[in-house]
Amino acid sequence: MVCFRLAPVPGFGLLLLCLVLGAVSSYALELNLTDSENATCLYAKWQMNFTIRYETTDKHNKTVTISDLGAAKYNGSSCGDDQNGPKIAVQFGSGFSWIVNFTEEETSSYSIDSISFSYNTNDSTTFPDAKEKGVFTVSDRVAVRVPLNDIFRCNSLLTLGKNDVVQHYWDVHVQAFVQNGTVSTKEFLCDKDKTLTTVVPIIPTTVPSPTPTPSPKEKPEVGSYSVVNSNGTCLLATMGLQLNITHDKVASVININPNTTNFTGSCHPQTALLRLSSSSIKYLDFVFAVKNENRFYLKEVNVSMYLVNGSVFSIANNNLSYWDAPLGSSYMCNKEQTVSVSGAFQINTFDLRVQPFNVMEGKYSTAQECSLDDDTILIPIIVGAGLSGLIIVIVIAYLIGRRKSYAGYQTL
Repeated sequence: MVCFRLAPVPGFGLLLLCLVLGAVSSYALELNLTDSENATCLYAKWQMNFTIRYETTDKHNKTVTISDLGAAKYNGSSCGDDQNGPKIAVQFGSGFSWIVNFTEEETSSYSIDSISFSYNTNDSTTFPDAKEKGVFTVSDRVAVRVPLNDIFRCNSLLTLGKNDVVQHYWDVHVQAFVQNGTVSTKEFLCDKDKTLTTVVPIIPTTVPSPTPTPSPKEKPEVGSYSVVNSNGTCLLATMGLQLNITHDKVASVININPNTTNFTGSCHPQTALLRLSSSSIKYLDFVFAVKNENRFYLKEVNVSMYLVNGSVFSIANNNLSYWDAPLGSSYMCNKEQTVSVSGAFQINTFDLRVQPFNVMEGKYSTAQECSLDDDTILIPIIVGAGLSGLIIVIVIAYLIGRRKSYAGYQTL
């Protein structure tokens, strides 16, 4: 944990910011706000990331995921006063800002009132070729009421979507009106966490392995997935999936059961999405993109799922480069292949075939095979080895013949 204590802010007291660096691509943020008497008045700890869709100058749609909050600042955060309620304000990256407001409803409760998120498309690095330039803000009214002396907790994934922006929150702990400087140990659970107690016991049933071990060794069952739009089938995928997860120093392997897995997605000229979900997987996204106008590849993987212990595991990586093939063809790899999303999350694929663009009549086009499947290189190796062996035999026979001939001349 890396902690920063900032200088006193007039009227707001001292601000203590702690960033817990984890294996997931989004940082866990922890804020302990104190008043003028150095007593805690607001406490919050949570994780979040943002997915933004925007239009480019060539009239295509692009999607960017904002998950690196490592350089966050908390300018404007306050415990509130007689006129204004408590507020958490976060600034990060190049022009991103996030604000959540709290309101005291009665003497016995308060509400998480509203959340607003702003982004700046003038940043050409984050938003290359953006058609519309400027600062855009989306606001959502949350209106979650919490008992005054309780800390709100929601380990489950919370999603807000509005105006091409999807906000993801998880592992949320917040108490906006801390009493007597002591953060409460009494938790007020969100609705999803309340139902989690009934969900968790059935999670192992979605794993093909009949044994209670969370680390199946067998090959996963191969599933067939597709995405359909107004023009028909636009994405095809066939694959067996095995998830390798490391969480709190505990490693586990989970096989995806296609018989209990739902799938959906979307297709666009430059990007395509395949989303898998089940009772234990909130979402497992495979995002494909076009590069150089003539090839496609797997650019992004996002996952959020419940673990057996009830915690939420979330990872996002939008800087991948797997499954590269020409447009108009499919990508195929029958042998086991590993997609390394992060140090804590890898996906093993088996009998993979995927075509996210230019699907014709709902069928796969000619496949480009991965190097692991390419056995043609063995032919020249075998031929070369055979010729080398033949040459060695000829040389040895020649030397033996020379030696016998030489010995005969000496006798005469």
